[in-house]
Amino acid sequence: MSSWIVNGLVAALFLAASTGVFFFVVTRGALLLRGLSPGQASEKSHVYPIYSNMRLIKLVDFQPVISAILLFQYNRLVLKIVQGLSQSDLKDKNVLVTSCAFGNVLPRVVDAAVRGGAARVVIADLIHNELVHAQSKLGGYSGKVDFIEDDATAMKRPESDIAANVMFFLLHELPHNLKAQALREAGRMLAPGGKLYLAEFHRPELWVLRALSWTYFKVFEPLGLALWDTHDPLDCLEEMGGWTCERTTYFFGNFQIITATKQ
Repeated sequence: MSSWIVNGLVAALFLAASTGVFFFVVTRGALLLRGLSPGQASEKSHVYPIYSNMRLIKLVDFQPVISAILLFQYNRLVLKIVQGLSQSDLKDKNVLVTSCAFGNVLPRVVDAAVRGGAARVVIADLIHNELVHAQSKLGGYSGKVDFIEDDATAMKRPESDIAANVMFFLLHELPHNLKAQALREAGRMLAPGGKLYLAEFHRPELWVLRALSWTYFKVFEPLGLALWDTHDPLDCLEEMGGWTCERTTYFFGNFQIITATKQ
């Protein structure tokens, strides 16, 4: 084997290993260290530094990187939500995005809601820096968007106040006892007939992909594995009652969009 091929393989392995170490340090590794520190846990204790430190947010929130993390299914997932919003009656109604997300999902969701006649689009997140970063993406929608620092599991908004709620890859990061709580809050705030658009990971159909996904979650985001069984969001919503749900899966079942209509 020629030396340039060997050098290329070594460089690729080094890059992959370095990337893995970086993401471990700014995700689960940081939480492990935080758990060893003295002091009482807060409502933000489960939040990774990658979502709270502004330098890390700006470093990672790069569309090609985010698309690669979601195995290049990002656009398909966002498109499903945008199409749902475009087909809904949003005129003079409120739309909520529960938790900011990396990539271009926020501008696309806000654009669809505004084009649909929404009175206000509310972006809510527990982390202040996430809201600041979100504002930098939505400068063209000044006067139509509110940025609120709030907890997805205990929102301050009144009941039946919104027509649509978008929750984009939030549940897999929440402690198990808060997953159902966040879904209950989503239902409380929706008006009858309102829709919850929930994007999340899903148990892959192919055993190879399932093994790789299981390894990824075990190393980086162990709270996400519960979405495969004990805390499947569709099961949780149906157990609560009062919902009509539809699930669409992508990339051999690795991702899902749940569209849940409040009865």
